Parts: sequence; C-alpha cells; structure tokens
Amino acid sequence: MKNIAIVGLGYVGLPLSIRFCQSDVKVIGLDVNKTQVDKLNSGKSYIKHISSDDIAPIVDQGLFEASTDFSRIEEVEAIIICVPTPLNKYREPDLSYVLATGRSIAPYLNKGTPNKLVVLESTTYPGTTEDELRPILEEGSGLTAGKDFHLAFSPEREDPGRTDHSVKTIPKVMGGYTQVCLDKCVALYSKALDAVHPVPSCRIAEATKLTENIFRSVNIALVNELKVVYDKMGIDVWEVINAAATKPFGYMPFYPGPGLGGHCIPIDPFYLTWKAREVDQHTRFIELAGEINTAMPDYVVSKVSDALNAEKKSINGSRILLLGIAYKPNVDDARESPSYVLLEKLETRGAEVSFNDPHVPEIQPSREHPDLAGRKSVEITDDYDCILLATHHDEYKSFNFSKFKCPLIDTRNCITNTPSKYYKA
Repeated sequence: MKNIAIVGLGYVGLPLSIRFCQSDVKVIGLDVNKTQVDKLNSGKSYIKHISSDDIAPIVDQGLFEASTDFSRIEEVEAIIICVPTPLNKYREPDLSYVLATGRSIAPYLNKGTPNKLVVLESTTYPGTTEDELRPILEEGSGLTAGKDFHLAFSPEREDPGRTDHSVKTIPKVMGGYTQVCLDKCVALYSKALDAVHPVPSCRIAEATKLTENIFRSVNIALVNELKVVYDKMGIDVWEVINAAATKPFGYMPFYPGPGLGGHCIPIDPFYLTWKAREVDQHTRFIELAGEINTAMPDYVVSKVSDALNAEKKSINGSRILLLGIAYKPNVDDARESPSYVLLEKLETRGAEVSFNDPHVPEIQPSREHPDLAGRKSVEITDDYDCILLATHHDEYKSFNFSKFKCPLIDTRNCITNTPSKYYKA
C-alpha cells in the first residue's frame, strides 16, 4: 500500500503520519480542525514535542497533505482512525468520535481503490471494532467487511515526550476481523514499523490495550495508597521506592503523584469496567484503583492546607502558584491533567490560584474544564502564600527555589534547590 489516510492529526495520528511518510508511504491526513490542517500544510507543527523539522520535508516532498475533505478517502488504499475516545460525565465510554468518523468515511469505501483496509487505533472496549464500527461502515458503503473491505484493530502505544522509544521501534499489536484482514494490516504496518505482533482477533487486540493501562493504573494506585500510609508513619515513600527498585527481579518501580492524567490511564480502565457489566462481572480491583487515584488531589489539597496552617494562614484568601498544567513532564499535553482538578479544588476553597507552565502558555478549551480556558502562565516569583508543584518539568528541577520564603509543596519529589519551607505531598 502506497497511499493511506490517517483520520485525526493529534498526539497519535500526527506522529504516525510522519513515520509512514518517512517510509515512502503517501499520507492524506484528515481532521476537522481547519486551523491545524492549514498549519500542517505550511510545514509547521502545532504540538510542541513534534518538530516542524519532521513535517516540512514530507510536505515539500509531496508525501503528506492535510485536509478536511473526507471524500479524499477515494484516493487511498487504507484508512487509519486515530480519534479520541473519552468518557462522558457518567464515566461511560463515549464512542461518538469513532462512530462519526465511520459515518464520514463509509460512503467512499466503495470508490477508487477496491478492498480498502480500515484500521481503528483509538482505545476502546472489546467488541467495538466488530460490533459498533463494522455495521456503520457496512451500512454507509453497501459493502461487507471481510469480503469487500478489510477491517482491523491496532491500538496506539504513543507516549508523548518519550525519547527512548518511538513509533518506529514500539512493537505494534493488531487483530483482524478475518485472517485476510489481519494479513493486510500486518503488511501495512510492516512498511513503517520495526516489529508487529498479530493476535487472533480484534477483541484480543482491544483487550491488550486496556490491560496495559489497567496494569499502570492499579500499580500507581498502590504507591499512591502507600504514600498516604507511610506519610502517617513518618516514612518517605520516595526513599522506599528507590530502595525497592534496587532489587533486580520481582519488582518494578511506580511513582505516586497528585492524581492521574493523560488520554489513557485515567480513562481506559473504565472502558473495561463498563463492558464487564454486560457479562455480569464486577471489576472491583480496577474500580478501587480508580477511587484511590481520583482521591489524590484531595490529599494534596490537605497538604497545602497543612503548609499554610504552619504559616497561620488558610487556603481561603491565600495566593497560590501552581507549577505545571501538563499531565506529564516536558510536553504541552494537558489532557485529563490532575492540575485542573487541583486548581478548581483550591479555588472552590477560596484561594486565588495562578499557574506557571513553560510548555502550556495558555490553557486550551476542554470538555471537562471549560471555565479555565484562556488563563495564561505567569512568572515564578516568591510573591505567593505558597507554591504547589504538580508537574515535574525539567525547568522546575533546575530552578533555584533555595531563597524563597513561602512554603513549597512538591508532589513529584523533583525539586533539587529546595526552600527552607519544603513539603512533599
């Protein structure tokens, strides 16, 4: 396959587009955001950790073109869907982006190149590809999956900001609706990636992605719980984890934080929790992990309260500087960031909260926190009642806080040049 379309040009779709183009596969990138499409066509990136130097050459060479016109599906041999799969306010799966994409591409599956391949990469519950997406594609195209077009699921494994692994080097799991569908999927990704791992079905591939992120969620919940318990005992959990990590077998270090963030770990486990109810199963372990992780911002707020109380102040009326809006260090990705929750909880209790983030100069609109959109990053100064560090950006690790007089609460154990009033949370 030499011509493909990738739907959704965000943190997953854009790096994947670049990788295919670098393997001499022509990519039409489809997205509904015209501003982003125009920027990409001018050779510019709108995601901080993705360099324009990787985009400009593939645009100049004619290997990549972004578009809002879904009729261009006619021109390609394969379509890869990389759109969001969030939770709604009831923590139920929201497949609206996936299903809307299916409706948009279905009318063009029977035009141009025959036997097109459709691959879903968006994380979802087992059965989505076959039971939800397939009927929409068949109805909209008049074709039959496995016969007139091919269908597969291959979950994304993108980790924004990571440098030790890449789209090219991370093994790709994939399952097909039929064996021929799987063979087509393997052939496609083998053009651009170092290793693929075929599995017997779409459902197994879907379950694989959920298992990976449930593993992380449960283990993060464990160390978050240990943090609270050890704190009551006067034990530094960070010292415990570092010591345990010296064991060369049977242990893998996970680290506590102020809550979960990102597009995967806070969301994906609940896709399985919701689906499990259909088969009369209750995922108590997963739900308990979710409860622990969701409660961490309250624990952090209590630590802020303790630090202010030591200054004979309360949260109500205090000026607080929040360090970090991104959910992970050194990227501009703020999806599901616990910093939003911390900010809102502190303001609900009467604090005046400002934020600094060298990677997020302005808070962008989001479904969960629309009222925060438009707020801008401020400078780091000592002119606050306290400072709360939520994201361990490199800029904060090297910043000299040693002469600051206000208390600093560090939720990531990352500050080197600490002030005299330094607290871990």
